[in-house]
Amino acid sequence: MSDSPRVDAAPDAVTEVMQRRHDAVRATVAALRAGLGRGQPDRAALDSIKAPLLALAARTALFPRAGFAVPAGRLAALYELSVDADLGFALYVSAGLPGKFQPPHNHTTWAVIAGVCGAEHNVFYELADGGLLLRRGEQTVRRGDAVALLGDDFHTIAVPDADAAAAGGSLHLHLYGRSLEHLPKRVFFADATGGVAERFMARPELLSPLVSAADVRAMLADGAELALIDVREGGVHAQDHPLLATSLPMSVLELRAPVLLPRRDVRLVLCADDEALPQAAARKLRAHGCRNIAVLGGGIAAWRAAGNELFSGVFVPSKAFGEFVEHTCETPRIDADTLHAWQAEGRPLLVLDSRPPGEFQTMSIPGAMNCPGAELVYRAPALLPTPDTVVVVNCAGRTRSIIGAQSLINAGLPNPVYALQNGTMGWQLSGREVARGRTELAPRPDGASLRTARAMADAVAARFHIARIDAAQLRALQGDLARTTYVFDVRLEADYRAGHRAGALSAPGGQLVQSTDAYAAVRHARLVLVDDDGVQAVMTAHWLKQMGWRDVLVLDSAAEANAARVTGEDPPPGLDEAAQSTLSVSVDELRVALARREVEVVDIGASLRFRRAHIPGAWYANRSRLGVCLARFPLTTPLVFTSSDGRLARYAATDAGALGYAARWLRGGTQAWLQAGLPGSAVTGDDDPTLLTATDDAWYPPYARSTDVAAAMQAYLDWEVNLVAQMRGETYLRFTTTPD
Repeated sequence: MSDSPRVDAAPDAVTEVMQRRHDAVRATVAALRAGLGRGQPDRAALDSIKAPLLALAARTALFPRAGFAVPAGRLAALYELSVDADLGFALYVSAGLPGKFQPPHNHTTWAVIAGVCGAEHNVFYELADGGLLLRRGEQTVRRGDAVALLGDDFHTIAVPDADAAAAGGSLHLHLYGRSLEHLPKRVFFADATGGVAERFMARPELLSPLVSAADVRAMLADGAELALIDVREGGVHAQDHPLLATSLPMSVLELRAPVLLPRRDVRLVLCADDEALPQAAARKLRAHGCRNIAVLGGGIAAWRAAGNELFSGVFVPSKAFGEFVEHTCETPRIDADTLHAWQAEGRPLLVLDSRPPGEFQTMSIPGAMNCPGAELVYRAPALLPTPDTVVVVNCAGRTRSIIGAQSLINAGLPNPVYALQNGTMGWQLSGREVARGRTELAPRPDGASLRTARAMADAVAARFHIARIDAAQLRALQGDLARTTYVFDVRLEADYRAGHRAGALSAPGGQLVQSTDAYAAVRHARLVLVDDDGVQAVMTAHWLKQMGWRDVLVLDSAAEANAARVTGEDPPPGLDEAAQSTLSVSVDELRVALARREVEVVDIGASLRFRRAHIPGAWYANRSRLGVCLARFPLTTPLVFTSSDGRLARYAATDAGALGYAARWLRGGTQAWLQAGLPGSAVTGDDDPTLLTATDDAWYPPYARSTDVAAAMQAYLDWEVNLVAQMRGETYLRFTTTPD
C-alpha cells in the first residue's frame, strides 16, 4: 500500500502451480473423456488412455510433495483433483509413505494408475469360484509407468519400505470411472488367498491439496482471481486473519458460498487455525463442483510463522482505505465539540448520517438526517438552500464519515464539507447523548436537483474513467465463464426490495465500500454496479477503483430502466438446499407445542439477533458446534430449529437428524414469529443459561457490548487510525486517490 522494504515478486513456476494444475487436469480429463467415452471400456481401450495420464503425471512440478502431504500419524492420504458432474472420470492423487498397504480389493469400475514419484507395488488377482483369489501378476509403478484395471479386477497396493525413491513418500495419479465416494459395492479380502469379502472404504476421506503461506502471498500479488476464505466463526476471524481473507464461517457455508463464490472454477484457498476445518469445508464445496481448491498448510499459525502480518477486526481493507483517503486527500474534519458549538450558535448546518437506516435508527446525533453513503451525492444537493450551508457527514466511527465527506468533495459540491471525527462514538465519548429511534431519511431528488446530482456524477465518471455498459454487454460478461462477475444493486435495500434486476444482489453503495469483502470474496473479479439514475453506481465505482478493484463497470441507467424487475429478495439457492429436511412447523404449530411444553427450540441464527430478540424459551447454539450443544438434550427430545428466516434452521434440522434427534425447523424463522406479533425475549448477559456455546459467530461492535463500552469505543477508533501503518508491508494491495 505504501513504502515498505518488502517486495512481492512476480509469480514463478512454483507459486503458480495451483492454477496451472487445475488447467492441466481439466484439459487431461477432457482428452480422456473424448478418447474413452462413457461406456464400460475393455483392456485395450484402457491401455489407449494411459498416455494422456502419463503425460500429466510427468509434469511433476504440478504435484509438489508438500502439497500432497500425508497427515501426521497416517501412512496414506487421498487428494481429490476432479470429478465430473455425473460423478464420472474421478481423478485423485494418492500419497503414501513406506509401509502403506491396501489388501486385495476391487473398484467395480475401471481404473488407471500413473506414477508421479516414488513407488507403488501392485499385485493383481483374479477372483475365482468360492471366493478364491488367484494371483496373476505384479508391477511396481514408478514415474513413467501406468497400470489399468477393469471393474472386477482385484489388486493390492503397497509402498515398499526398501524403495529409496519412496523415502519421501510416493505420489500417484488414480483415475476411476466413477467417484470413490459413490462405489458402495467395493469389497476387499483380508487374506491374499481370498475367503469372505468385506465392504471396502465406503466413504474414503478425500482431501484438497495444500499450499504454503509463501504460495498464497504470491497468488495475492499475481493479479489473477483468488478467493482467500477463512472458515472459522466470524468472531474468531476478527481476532486475527490475513488481510484479504474473507470470513465465510463453516456454520453458514451452504447459504453464503453461492453468493460469495458464484464461479465454481475460481482459485480458492481455505484457511483456519489448522487444516481440519478447511478440509471439511472443501468437501462441501467440491460436492457442488468447486474444483480449484487448496487449503493453507499449517493454518493461520503458518502464515504468522512465515513473517506475514495478521489483522484484527472486520472489513480491514475498507477501514484501512478510509484512513488512507483521509491522510492522502486531507479530508476536512471537525470534532464533536466543534459540531455541538456550531449547532448551538445556529450556523447553517446539515448533518448527514451516512449509515444504513437500521443503524441510524439504533443511534444518531441529534439533528442529523439519514443519507447513506452512496446516496449523498444523489440526495444532498436538494437539501442545501445556500452554497454556504455547512455539510457534516458522520457514521458510527470513522470510515463512512471520511468516505462520505470526500464523496461530496470529489463530486464538486460547492458547500463546505466536513467529516465528523470519530462519528457517533466520538460524540458519545465527548459526554453527549445520542438520539434513538429516529427514521428521517433524506428525500429522493427530482427536477433540477436530480439533474444536478447526475451532472456531478457524470463529472466523477469522466474524471475516474468509469466505463458504462448496456444490457447486451452485461449478458456477454455474465456468459464469460473464465471470469467472476458480480452484479450489485447499490441502491438502498428498501429500493432494491421494491423492484430490481433479476439476479442482481443488494449491496447498498456505502456498505459495499465500507465492507467490500462481505460482498465480493473473489479478488480481481469483475464488478458491475446497478442503480436507477446513474449516480449511486458511479460514486460507488469510483471508490472501488481507488481501492484496487481494477474492473468496475456501471450498467447504463437507460438499460436498467428497460429491465424486467422482480421484488423482494432472490438470493441464490443454498448448496443442497432442496435436499435438506422437509420436516417443518408453522409459527402457530410451534406456539401450541411450546405452550404444551412438547418441544425445545434451538436458535442457530446470528447471536447478536438472538441477544436482542428470540423466541421465549429458545436456546442459542452455533451450527459448527451443534453436536456439543445438543448433548444437553436426550435423543428422545423433540427439537425445533429456528434462524432469522428459517433457511439455516433447515440445514441444522438435517444435521440434528443425522445425530439421531427428531428435529424439525420453523418455516419463516424467528422473523415470522415476531411478525406474527408474538413476544420475543432478550439476553441480559454472557452468563445467560440459554447460551449453549460461546457467541463468537460475529464481531461485536463496541456499542453492542454490555460493559466497558467507552473503553471499547476508544480502542476501536485507535485501531482504525493505526491500520495504515500496519498495512505498509502488504504490498500486494495498493490504494490510490487519483484517476487511472
